Amino acid sequence: MRSWKGSGKMIQSKKVLGTLGLAQKAGKVASGEFMTEKAIRDGRACLVMIAEDASDNTKKKFQNSCHYYRIPCVLFGDRELMGKALGKEFRASLAVTDRGFAASIGKNLELEVTEYGENENI
Repeated sequence: MRSWKGSGKMIQSKKVLGTLGLAQKAGKVASGEFMTEKAIRDGRACLVMIAEDASDNTKKKFQNSCHYYRIPCVLFGDRELMGKALGKEFRASLAVTDRGFAASIGKNLELEVTEYGENENI
């Protein structure tokens, strides 16, 4: 799992949040722990994002699931920020279920290579 941090990446952060909002409006985001886990297991998830301030148990659960199903996984922002991007309350995890949106987010987060090798899913 890759952590995405950096002070010089504010523009990319805004692009990611904007893309998440568009994906939510298009119905291509599964948010919340239960729906994210379901999207991973059903094979619909193309990219999983976890809030940096999520509990250690949540991070470990999604890291293990993403590793098993070979889905790119990234730590991004906090629960409040992710929730606001989706027009909801706090969200500790979400799964992007569209390859186009996942590719756009991955490009802005510079996710070209993960610990699983090249990202075929994005």
